[in-house]
Amino acid sequence: MRRRTAMRGAAVLCAGALLALWASACSNNPYERPGHRKVWYTVIGEDPHGLDPVRAGDTLSGGIIAQIYDCLYEYHYLKRPYELVPCLAETMPQVSEDGLVYTIPLKRGVRFHDDPCFPGGKGREVVAEDVVYAIKRLADKNNQPRGWWLLEGKVVGLDAFHEESLEADERAMDYGRPVEGLRAIDSHSLEIRLTEPYPQLKYALGMTYTAPVAREAVEFYGEDFVNHPVGTGAFRLKEWSKRWRLILERNPTYRQDDYPHEGEPGDREAGLLDAAGTRLPIVDEVHYTIVRESQPMWLYFKQGYRDTSGVSKDNFAEAVTTARTLTPGFVRKGVRLIKTSEMDVYYVGFNMKDPVVGANKALRQAMSLAYDTEWRIEHMMNGRAISAQSPIPPGMFGYDPEFRNPYKGPDAEAAARKLTEAGFPGGTGPDGRPLQVSYDIGSADPAARQNALAFAEDMARIGIRVEIITNTWSEFLDKLQNGRTQVFNVGWVLDYPDPENFLQLLYGPNKAPGPNGTSYDNPEFNELFDRMKTMHDGPERYALVRRMVEIVCEDAPWVPSVHALSYILVHQWVRNYKPHGMTGSFLKYVDVDVSLRDRLRLEWNRPGAGEGL
Repeated sequence: MRRRTAMRGAAVLCAGALLALWASACSNNPYERPGHRKVWYTVIGEDPHGLDPVRAGDTLSGGIIAQIYDCLYEYHYLKRPYELVPCLAETMPQVSEDGLVYTIPLKRGVRFHDDPCFPGGKGREVVAEDVVYAIKRLADKNNQPRGWWLLEGKVVGLDAFHEESLEADERAMDYGRPVEGLRAIDSHSLEIRLTEPYPQLKYALGMTYTAPVAREAVEFYGEDFVNHPVGTGAFRLKEWSKRWRLILERNPTYRQDDYPHEGEPGDREAGLLDAAGTRLPIVDEVHYTIVRESQPMWLYFKQGYRDTSGVSKDNFAEAVTTARTLTPGFVRKGVRLIKTSEMDVYYVGFNMKDPVVGANKALRQAMSLAYDTEWRIEHMMNGRAISAQSPIPPGMFGYDPEFRNPYKGPDAEAAARKLTEAGFPGGTGPDGRPLQVSYDIGSADPAARQNALAFAEDMARIGIRVEIITNTWSEFLDKLQNGRTQVFNVGWVLDYPDPENFLQLLYGPNKAPGPNGTSYDNPEFNELFDRMKTMHDGPERYALVRRMVEIVCEDAPWVPSVHALSYILVHQWVRNYKPHGMTGSFLKYVDVDVSLRDRLRLEWNRPGAGEGL
């Protein structure tokens, strides 16, 4: 899973460090001179939650980890629809006729990053036992795994290993103990035996949760392994200065991996195949600067200090016309606008274990009817979203553009009637007290705050009071995974192109601390999910998905909000950039024209030039 903060916010540079750099450079350039290095510059809203593959359940952490840890499989960078291809695996899995046995050959000569955890500091070759070890770590509760839901109940004997971890601390777990369905046939061949057909397994092996991990690194760094990643990817961690920046550098021992020779129609004309055959990675370093507020982020892009940017609500009119094209100023500067539809869903969730909202379906339906999605799309997202009727996004198997959620708002009159049915006429309870709910958000960013205030206003129209609780992203994830929210706002970006990836957010056995943050548990839904998840796409599977959508809309553990549309601005010095909806090691493909960037930065930031763009 890759969770997203509900209305994408962001984040501020460590002021002291920034001022020191500016002063030393006698300019507004926040970076030291890179010398001969080719650097990709980007910004993030806060420090990652950690860099342990099994613990990263959010897009920020997962996106960084994907640059450091390669998986058995990855998504083709250019092809659409998304195509899974071998990465550390030599071929796609060989699957038995009954769909229960997967045999996977591994590439030879792949090495872990050089690191002090290895003898002489030299990374050793990756073997099949490293994948076995990584999957066992995912099953060990002591590691606080965020992706256990991927394999829970799927691999023969792995659940027993997980159950043992519930009774033991990490040091007591015997990682050498065989798991029947998980074994290294030889040094470079892996076999996985399933309890039932699981067509999505290949996708799970393309997620960083299952990326090979060196046991030496885990044991060498202990609890601090979360801050010392040792992977096989195109980049390795060079520096992590908390609340300031994180720097990745080229992995000098990276395996032979070349830029693709083919893509989809239009890629060649767009210059996306000009680098075909180039050895990866292309850039030498990736700099993530931590900027906690959207306006400083925007200034970084305008001044040329980040290579790409999204467009926030507050800056939309500056960059995009009413015709949804670039404004003349950005056109003159050679900026490109890329529009992409996201396979995601943003929603308001109710804690189904809560005695107020969880126990009262009519109350949840009333709040859903009061929620004004269209206002958010128009006033907060500049039209860059589609109203969500269910968990299934457009473009996904099972999506029905004609389906309408019977409790989709805004309908204040229907909401008021439902509120009365729930036992709170006009927002007043049986005890005569006004109804108040707590609403958790995972960012202090102005956009997240505005969205929360809009929720409070929606609820106030039917008499419900809202207490807004602002958390850091890390605090929010912790509360969500431990069931310590009442009402919350969050988003989900697909991990793999299958409706199961969205519907599992509502599957009872996945309840918190799993990805089902609402702890919704409907027996009929669960039974249909168990049938649907093992099927290949077809009419029968479509009918099951439709019924599951109907059930969840009636029970209303969510208020589906939006499916986002992304507008991405790209500076003219950027090469090989194509947005990708999956989490993956995509920064190994990008390139920059350093001399052009340096020249334009000087031009845009000379005294009297204003703010760049």
